[in-house]
Amino acid sequence: MSVTEHVPPPSPSASFVAGPYPARRARVVVLAVLAGLVLTVLWSAPFVDKVIGDNVADTLLGHDAKATPISGVLAGTLFAFVSGLAGSFTACNIAAFGAVAPLVGGQAASRKRRFLTTLKPLGWIATGMLVVSVTYGVVVALVGTRMPQFSTAQSGGLSARGLQSMIVFGVIGLAFIVLGLASLGVVGDPLGALSRRFPAAPLVVMGALIGGFLVGRPYPLFRIMFRDAAESHNVLYGAAAFALQSVGNIVVMAVLFLVLTHATGGRVRRWLTAKPTRVAVVTGAALLVAGTFTLLYWDVRALGRAGVIWFPSIGW
Repeated sequence: MSVTEHVPPPSPSASFVAGPYPARRARVVVLAVLAGLVLTVLWSAPFVDKVIGDNVADTLLGHDAKATPISGVLAGTLFAFVSGLAGSFTACNIAAFGAVAPLVGGQAASRKRRFLTTLKPLGWIATGMLVVSVTYGVVVALVGTRMPQFSTAQSGGLSARGLQSMIVFGVIGLAFIVLGLASLGVVGDPLGALSRRFPAAPLVVMGALIGGFLVGRPYPLFRIMFRDAAESHNVLYGAAAFALQSVGNIVVMAVLFLVLTHATGGRVRRWLTAKPTRVAVVTGAALLVAGTFTLLYWDVRALGRAGVIWFPSIGW
């Protein structure tokens, strides 16, 4: 055994916390947290939301997505999927890409088995995501415009919508950080007991966290869809629209996953498995970067934008 690696006892815990763990875990944690901090400082919501998101939505829909009213259920469901796809690179969804790295390694040997093994984790992630998004869509349709997202009241420079985003993304960010630390063996596996009984549980939880982005999302195109679903009071429409919004969100992530696992001829998989600790390092680092960014951007930097505290940011 290498002196730079610590191989723990075999564990039935699946997915993100499988080991073996690197010896220099502190360095991985520090570098990943610093990367998340830098990303938070450099991230430009106006550029990503308007230059990328709005242009993608306008091109796919064939008209100005913000200026054109939604003219019915079919138009609304199409808008939901397109706006979800256009929002793939918003500050919410950058965290979702942390879910890709753990799924690339350890695929089956044959091409057919490898493809089927690829679809399975994506299916479990989609399951967790859709449970949350469909439930929230039903709630929005039932409660309507009494949801916090429609309140214009301000308290300490923060709106009800802003406070909801801070709470939701703060919880999601902390969850990513804990999973990242567990992936590196710094803390125990919080899903260990559950995943021993239900091996797919970590993937379902990851999907639920991604689905939770909709609960806090302030993305302008999403708010248009949100208002249309809320004013309709149609639970089937609300459920379908929010589900399609989530599906649109993960299309880019799913394509990236398929490219990494298949289009590279297995080179990425072989690189990840070349060293016993490499999967743990990549997984832990990806989740820590995603978690640090999510927590700092939606909580700490949000307080900076509201003038409550000072937080560095670069406007561009």
